[in-house]
Amino acid sequence: MRKVRAHLKIYGRVQGVGFRWSMQREARKLGVAGWVRNLPDGSVEAVVEGDEERVEALIGWAHQGPPLARVTRVEVEWEEPEGLECFKVVG
Repeated sequence: MRKVRAHLKIYGRVQGVGFRWSMQREARKLGVAGWVRNLPDGSVEAVVEGDEERVEALIGWAHQGPPLARVTRVEVEWEEPEGLECFKVVG
């Protein structure tokens, strides 16, 4: 399977609702690497690397997020994979 890297910005009610920790749990379940953090503008930023199908699955999850989140928009930019090995919450 082809390895890919996606850089996400997630907008809406995504801070203070457990988004980062839920995304980490989902990423680990899917077996993808990367990181997620809150940004000062109220959005969440994430980088996700792994098998294309699994990265796409996590992007799909990001459009909904955890139960208390209200995602209004997800921007995705594709980048070259860097070989990340785990998924963590940063910042």
